[in-house]
Amino acid sequence: MSLSLTPATEKLITEQLARGRYESADELILAGLQLLEAREERLTQLRQQIAVGAEQIAQGRVTDGEQVFDRLLNQLQQ
Repeated sequence: MSLSLTPATEKLITEQLARGRYESADELILAGLQLLEAREERLTQLRQQIAVGAEQIAQGRVTDGEQVFDRLLNQLQQ
């Protein structure tokens, strides 16, 4: 596979390689892709949690925020 990179992207890769953490552009790109995958996985998890919370709200299963903070403060004071 061949890639066509913009000068700005090439500069970023060169700068990263100059820092010495990566031995090759391939290693650097692989690290970036792994971070991207981890980010996408985390976003999927967050979206699932948001959907659960939205469903709980729709069902009326909520707790007043003031009550939650009062409980937390009481726990911290004990």
